[in-house]
Amino acid sequence: MNDRTALVTGANKGIGQHIARLLAAEGFTVYVGSRDPERGRRAVEEIGGTARPLTLDVTDAGTVERAASRVDRLDVLVNNAGISPSLAPPNETGAEELRRVYETNVYGVVTVTNAFLPALRRSPHPRIVNVSSGTASLTWSTHPNPQFTPGNGAGAAYRSSKAALNALTVLYAQTLAEDGFKVNALAPGLRATDLNPRAAAGGDPAEAAQGAVHLALLPDDGPTGAFFSWDGTSVPW
Repeated sequence: MNDRTALVTGANKGIGQHIARLLAAEGFTVYVGSRDPERGRRAVEEIGGTARPLTLDVTDAGTVERAASRVDRLDVLVNNAGISPSLAPPNETGAEELRRVYETNVYGVVTVTNAFLPALRRSPHPRIVNVSSGTASLTWSTHPNPQFTPGNGAGAAYRSSKAALNALTVLYAQTLAEDGFKVNALAPGLRATDLNPRAAAGGDPAEAAQGAVHLALLPDDGPTGAFFSWDGTSVPW
């Protein structure tokens, strides 16, 4: 009997919903994290199988704690929820926008991860996947790479928040390594989602979701504290 469980935040649409669908197909009971209960229920209906709605807003510690109290054991946590309200460069980005973006993309990940750590510790093979961005790579931002044209300071709030998330990925991986955790970051590539106006021209989000599921299913001798592209290739920090 497959009794594995997974939680995907921001799973009522986009890449998150595809990740939830693929994990359900792998036999997981998948908690579909969503701020809006109705959108979460609709996503669960679309995913079908073992999907379950779980209302939580990553920026609201109260909803996160209540959600965590409903989950006794968790094998996979996918921190997918994220926002990108503008593509402004740093000189056109106000502190308030930075705070708003970091609240979801950085602080929200810490809030969710720490709240669900007790449940993850009950798993024999705990896995955490942080959905980051190739544009957060400082190396790719200054050198030719397979995902975007470097040398552009656009999207400063989003990209810097994901760079911070990358740092947290390494620190969580180091902290939790002795407990058998695998903690890795994913660069999904530009995908056709409503993340921002530019994303509308992206590729199939289901393709990126496959990369996340690969990291969720890593064997015990798999990598941790690493950054991977959706196709499994390594991304430099």
